[in-house]
Amino acid sequence: MADKTTAKPARKPSPVKNGYLVFYNAVSAILWLTVLGRTVGVNVVRGPHLAYPAVGEFCKWTQTLAGMEVLHSLFGVVRAPFLTTFMQVFSRYAIVWGITDLFPQLGASPAYSSMLVAWSLTEVTRYSYFALTLSGWQPSALHWLRYHAFFVLYPLGISSEAWLIWRAVEPAQYAVHPLYSTILWSYVVFVYPPLETA
Repeated sequence: MADKTTAKPARKPSPVKNGYLVFYNAVSAILWLTVLGRTVGVNVVRGPHLAYPAVGEFCKWTQTLAGMEVLHSLFGVVRAPFLTTFMQVFSRYAIVWGITDLFPQLGASPAYSSMLVAWSLTEVTRYSYFALTLSGWQPSALHWLRYHAFFVLYPLGISSEAWLIWRAVEPAQYAVHPLYSTILWSYVVFVYPPLETA
């Protein structure tokens, strides 16, 4: 058993790093809250067929900002595992850059709106939770949502994503390349079913 006098004192977190992470998470929460508000607003007022023109570009860049999380993990700013973080961010990149940006007509589908609602509710909860926790607060309701809303939002989000990818298979064959179409088809058939049951 180590002598208490020789044990290393716990390192205090850097106030600069902590301040940066609070700022990053707060900004991300606000951006995703904007995505949520725009998505719900356009669906209520004008219908899901106009969701992509109203939200698509903003959502694409909001999600692109999440690439910072890969760098945070890579450089040890946070303790999140690099490979898991990379895969989560890349899968979203594949949707916003490789599906809806290439085939914006898919954004007229209710599945696009349901995906954005699932994503934005998840991210508003997650980023708010991190920003507040790093600031020294831990609201119990937000803590509960952080670890329980997943059971509803994950199936909604992943099934919406799979539907959009499936609908992109045919246009990808002609607008991009037959190989891209095959990759999308394989992804929906072989990758998404295990994710659904994970």
